[in-house]
Amino acid sequence: MKTDRSMGWAALGVAGAAAAAVWGTDSAPYPVAQRWILNLPLPLLTPRRLERILAPREGERMLEVGPGTGLQSLPVARRLGASGRLDIVDIQQPMLDHVTRRAARRGIRTIEPTLADARALPFPDATFDAAYLVTVLGEIPGDPRDALRELRRVLKPAGRVIVGEFADRHYVPLLKLASRAHDAGLHLVRHTGVPFAYCAELRVCG
Repeated sequence: MKTDRSMGWAALGVAGAAAAAVWGTDSAPYPVAQRWILNLPLPLLTPRRLERILAPREGERMLEVGPGTGLQSLPVARRLGASGRLDIVDIQQPMLDHVTRRAARRGIRTIEPTLADARALPFPDATFDAAYLVTVLGEIPGDPRDALRELRRVLKPAGRVIVGEFADRHYVPLLKLASRAHDAGLHLVRHTGVPFAYCAELRVCG
């Protein structure tokens, strides 16, 4: 019991340190020189929790906006298998290069990087089975509905968008996300986590 309690406090301490680090240095877009911070675990917003709600399936084609250091990209790409594909989009080429190098070292060849703005995605309509972005939506300049409309456009009719949010300076509260998503033609289906750290699933309305 004592060991379990100690481990619990240790995990909470790591999570708190990560939160403080992200809050103290957060900017948009995230500075490449500080990318190591993106590898620190955020409370209740882990790659495993993302996978549970995203439910990647072998052979699917997915889109990740703002992959950072690839914390989510690498496990998702593995789940998609050799017949699947993960497109990653960022406005910073060094971030894309970093992820592809990490993937290559692990033998992952199905990640395709694209330098682009989330408000003007260079993909045809109805391209992706799913898309996701973790602590990114609030960093995109302007109205979040612009990025959400683009995600809806490139999503297949039965596709899904997962938005992960953590209470940093660019945090998008769940109710605000639901409202903005509705305006963009998406609706909130479900969410996991707590108000300050959640993953939400959006689907195409109608």
